Amino acid sequence: MQLTGSEIVVECLKEQGVDTVFGYPGGSILNIYDALYKHSGEIRHILTSHEQGAAHAADGYARATGRVGVCMATSGPGATNLVTGIATAYMDSVPMVAITANVNLPMLGKDSFQEVDIAGVTIPITKHSFIVKNVADLAPTLRRAFDIAQSGRPGPVLVDITKDVTAAVWEYQAETPPEKVRSSSYTQEELERVLGFLRESKRPFLYLGGGAILSGACEEVAAFAERIDAPVCDTLMGKGAFDGRSPRYTGMIGMHGTKTSNLGVSRCDLLIALGARFSDRVIGNPKKFAENAKIVHIDIDAAEINKNIRVDASLVGDLKRVLTELNSRLEQQDHSQWMNEIQKMKEDYPLKYDDSQLSCPYVMETIDRVTGGEALITTDVGQHQMWAAQYYRYTKPRTFLSSGGLGTMGYGLGACIGAQVGLPDKLCINIAGDGCFRMNMNELATASRYNIPIIQIVINNHVLGMVRQWQTLFYGKRYSQTVLNDRVDFCKVAEGLGCAAIRVTKKEEVEPALKKAIALKAPVLIECVIPEDDKVFPMVPAGAPIAEVFDGDDLAAREG
Repeated sequence: MQLTGSEIVVECLKEQGVDTVFGYPGGSILNIYDALYKHSGEIRHILTSHEQGAAHAADGYARATGRVGVCMATSGPGATNLVTGIATAYMDSVPMVAITANVNLPMLGKDSFQEVDIAGVTIPITKHSFIVKNVADLAPTLRRAFDIAQSGRPGPVLVDITKDVTAAVWEYQAETPPEKVRSSSYTQEELERVLGFLRESKRPFLYLGGGAILSGACEEVAAFAERIDAPVCDTLMGKGAFDGRSPRYTGMIGMHGTKTSNLGVSRCDLLIALGARFSDRVIGNPKKFAENAKIVHIDIDAAEINKNIRVDASLVGDLKRVLTELNSRLEQQDHSQWMNEIQKMKEDYPLKYDDSQLSCPYVMETIDRVTGGEALITTDVGQHQMWAAQYYRYTKPRTFLSSGGLGTMGYGLGACIGAQVGLPDKLCINIAGDGCFRMNMNELATASRYNIPIIQIVINNHVLGMVRQWQTLFYGKRYSQTVLNDRVDFCKVAEGLGCAAIRVTKKEEVEPALKKAIALKAPVLIECVIPEDDKVFPMVPAGAPIAEVFDGDDLAAREG
């Protein structure tokens, strides 16, 4: 049938099972928005307050649901405002399709009003970027974009469409998306080498990254941990890939990882990395990382093998498929002595904080208790992010959404909105510091406009907490531009944007505030005022070996 380019865009979205789009209209994309209007009963559009919020919402939707997130923006500044959200999704392997419209084809390259080469701008931060200049190419390009976004290691794809293409008419024929095939490229010889290491090891350790979640391999990971009888640590992106209440679980690894994870990995004789990329925040000094161990790396992206850390064996493939084969081939192992040693370390080095006053760790433990660990937590970036990772016990995948690779301040609120839209029956809570919240707090207006019942918690210490922590420890307490002790009233801001607001200053106020916010079933902000010099411990200095992890007691002993 003959359809305009805009109608073809909508039909292709329907083909892909898209039920929600996040975006902001403008002149160049008006034809597509007109087509969306005519199909509003089939595809819901969420109008965000800023295009960056749309990208983060699409990202949060994708991470929470496992489906491709979709965002839209017009040409020029509309498109460039998506860039930070696209880069965030790229760094964390989030399947997303960003659709933008550009000026008419004859106006390209002439510095036309609101013209920018967004396809060129996003080449380094997408799996692929397209510009469609012919309506005949539109449907094939959109289908390819969705396929690329979901295939192999997921990631964002940008499709830019000139405005005249959105108005042109072309023959459209519906197609059914092909079923995704799980691929692997390892040999039996490589598999046998890994099995040999697993059988020989006396002190194995599992290190989980976000790939364990993306591949849907959490059940296989749990079975593998039992089969090899090993402790398990995770990265920030791997939260929820393994049950955080399991006796095998040792906590996060890396710069703000637990002592047990960091020291355990430093003492193990075999480290098995599953869907992880050996980030600098995880490994610290690469020359000293797991230096007593053989290292096995299993990942779907061959480019990650030996990129940051040289490994002794690797398997390139879908983690779910690889672990299924390993679990079927490997005999039950017994490392009870090693597990007892790890348990002793957990008892000797527990996470702890000053519980005499209101703090973010206390808030996170209270959320865990009040919700029974069933909430979906999103975060911004900084101290609160680390506390949210440390003190809430994630037991299921896709329940912790955070900007890990790019570290995007302002990510959490948009992501929380996207997650809540994608999973309307889930309790979604965003944890933000006061510095991060200022970045995109205008998205509270989006939540109130659609009555999206998120809970926004602002951990307000009136400073840029993580930067201040570094200034305290490494910059002689020279607090350059990190003090935010001004007259901004976040509760009034929230109320002005149509949300309920509660201020908490004491520990005993946290639980009642949470219960009230949950009962309202509406967007609510809870401001929690904490001391300005609370610090995230344990900590590893940048570039130091992770075995040099220290906590507040160690610091006090040094200074004393």
